[in-house]
Amino acid sequence: MTIFIGNLSWDTEREDLIHLFGQYGEVKKCSLPLDRESGRKRGFGFVDLANGDDETNAINDLQDVEWMGRNITVRKAEPRR
Repeated sequence: MTIFIGNLSWDTEREDLIHLFGQYGEVKKCSLPLDRESGRKRGFGFVDLANGDDETNAINDLQDVEWMGRNITVRKAEPRR
């Protein structure tokens, strides 16, 4: 499962997400998509943890939590269209 994290601060770096989600288990993958034209972060990211139970715990614990000055949205990512 991939976790979607929305409403991120523009200052969020990949290492910040790895640190936050690393508290729940091993982070296998982490990405912060950039806008193609401006190269600026888009305000959301994706994280994959090694264990499904750890992912569920992270989603439940971090949903609507204030982090880096923003109330983040954390949920299971929907498949790409």
